[in-house]
Amino acid sequence: MPQLEVDGVALTYDDEGPRDAAEVPLVFIHGWTANRHRWDHQVAHFAEQRRVIRLDLRGHGESDGAGVRTIEELATDVVALLDHLKVDRFVPVGHSMGGMIAQTLALTHPERVERLVLVNSISRMTYSRGRGLLMAASTLVPFKLFVATNIQRAFAPGYPREEIRSYIRSSADTPREVVMTLYGAMRAFDVLDRVGEIRVPTLLVHGYHDIQLPVKQMLRMATGYPDAVIRIIDAGHELPVEKPAELTAALDGFLTART
Repeated sequence: MPQLEVDGVALTYDDEGPRDAAEVPLVFIHGWTANRHRWDHQVAHFAEQRRVIRLDLRGHGESDGAGVRTIEELATDVVALLDHLKVDRFVPVGHSMGGMIAQTLALTHPERVERLVLVNSISRMTYSRGRGLLMAASTLVPFKLFVATNIQRAFAPGYPREEIRSYIRSSADTPREVVMTLYGAMRAFDVLDRVGEIRVPTLLVHGYHDIQLPVKQMLRMATGYPDAVIRIIDAGHELPVEKPAELTAALDGFLTART
């Protein structure tokens, strides 16, 4: 379990697969309250043929650290890890909040991003007035209830309840300060007017039943991308674990397609 210290914070990461592969490394970035193991299926598949890197973001999983107030600060951690591993060009694959980080990387380091993959992610969180008030009120309930409600809503109807409960328990282990601070960072994130600057091939793959970040918001974002491919899968917000094989197949097809 290798770790890298960044500004006094120990970040846990995995670096797998052949170093001499012809393709650039894949960098998997998990979402809010999750950890690097959300990508187990994808890492097991791709590490057979190319270098694959994933990390626990600060305050998540087996990484230390308090919450930060901006998505840009999390992107800086990812860059620090890649610099440490001497990785120049790469393909960021981000889920939910991880997709926000991936977009930030593509905007701040365009020379290093070869392709971009966004899984159940958007460029701006948009709410109706009613839902905005509901989301604001949800932060006032007890912490464990707040986490349980958000994670329960992340899965499509019919997903096994015991598995959902295990993800709720795992998410609730994330420190409260980290959860709530990054919740604010996600709500403040907005690069919708800049996605046209991201000129690399981009895969936008989304769960049809995602009510956390609805498909219509992703489609609105997609219109701004100059070179985007869209895939909709019969799943909720937690696509990497709800339909892991289908997501892996979508990634595989995109990564091997000629530009």
